[in-house]
Amino acid sequence: MPLTEPYDDHLPQEDPVALDGALGNPDDNVVNDTSGASDPTAGDGPAAEPEPSLPEPVRQRIVTLTAAVLPTLPTDEVPVPLRRVAKFAPNRRARLGAPVIAAQLTADPLFRQRVTARVLADAGDLGAAVVEGTAPAAADPVEVAALAYLARPRGWRELIDASGAAVRAEADSAVVAELVREAEQRATRAEHDRAVARVEAEKLRDELARVREELGQLREESRQVARTLRETQARERKATELLATERGRAARASADVDAELRRARARLAEAEAAAGVARASAKEARSVDDARLWLLLETIGQAAVGLRRELALDPVDKLPADFVADAFAEQPGTAPAGPAARARDTDDPARLDQLLALPRAHLVVDGYNVTKRGFGEMSLEQQRKRLITGLGGIAAQTGDEVTVVFDGAERMHGLPPAPRGVRVLFSRKGETADELIRRLVRAEPAGRPVVVVSSDREVADGVRRHGAYPLGADSLLRRLARS
Repeated sequence: MPLTEPYDDHLPQEDPVALDGALGNPDDNVVNDTSGASDPTAGDGPAAEPEPSLPEPVRQRIVTLTAAVLPTLPTDEVPVPLRRVAKFAPNRRARLGAPVIAAQLTADPLFRQRVTARVLADAGDLGAAVVEGTAPAAADPVEVAALAYLARPRGWRELIDASGAAVRAEADSAVVAELVREAEQRATRAEHDRAVARVEAEKLRDELARVREELGQLREESRQVARTLRETQARERKATELLATERGRAARASADVDAELRRARARLAEAEAAAGVARASAKEARSVDDARLWLLLETIGQAAVGLRRELALDPVDKLPADFVADAFAEQPGTAPAGPAARARDTDDPARLDQLLALPRAHLVVDGYNVTKRGFGEMSLEQQRKRLITGLGGIAAQTGDEVTVVFDGAERMHGLPPAPRGVRVLFSRKGETADELIRRLVRAEPAGRPVVVVSSDREVADGVRRHGAYPLGADSLLRRLARS
């Protein structure tokens, strides 16, 4: 369909040449034109009619159509207030720019004509029919009114009024249909309520019969309860008389108990006096026992000094574990088991501090068994370094001998020096750290406290048979954490 400028009875007829010269800035032409041709009220011409009152659906449709064609207009043909609106997203353009779009359509006939040309081109046959002043019977009255408002052909106000009447008729029809539907629903609910009421009435009749039957039963039960109550009251009177008798007996027994209590208190005072005398005697006897014990210990100490002098025992430079380390490459021999009485099977973490407080204690640690349980996420080198550093702190605090044993000496190169007081051993090829630990325990003399830290049950059972004290790895890990 050829695009033609729709008729607008409010737009003054302009000279085509002058209009072509004004396309550079249509806003300036509309605002600054003071010739009187653009003012419908200027001169002797008829006064401009007021804008018609549009139904809300028609107004929304006009804004939607205008918002849809805004981005298709050249920038210089879009009024300044609408240039920002034209950049909005399609779903926001009609919603947020509705007031500005409506104001520009009313105030700027030239902009309305440009919008109308695009809208009519999109409307097709319906747009052509509206321009001619007719509307198909099957057309949407809202769409017809929106196109008539924009195109403004002859009789466009009648088209808008007819559309408004159609919209109002549809709204009234919808209201009437809704009222009919509500009336039908109320009638259905009333019929349902009536049926429910009949069912409830039947239930109530049955319930009334049942209640009457229960009432008769309750009356019979009430008579029985009354008879039972009278019998109970008679028994209560007898029980009250017996209670009074027993209270008299209890009062006499209480007097007897008070007398016995006074006699017991007198005997207790005599016993406390005798206990005081006995404590004084025991304190004197303990003083004598302490003097005897001190003399005995002094005699044992002097005897030990004399025995050391008699045997000419000089201080040694090596400990038993050092001899095991020196002979490490040799086959381990079978040594006699120590006394089993020295073994203590306990996993109490506090036992570690108690055992390390013993004189000349030797702490033997199953290295990887402890590190993999406490900080297994580290590399083996970091595990060894962290454990050896912690054992160095324990050796410095307690002054005890500390030995830590690891598996696989053939894979160790460039090991850092061990802290003072800590001996680091690696099992040789073909021998495990467990066997080396048992060898260290067998090398110790009977009577020396040897503490082995390992969560391996086989290691714990083996060293216990040789008289050592096995403890779990958690006891050492908690001791290191506390340090």
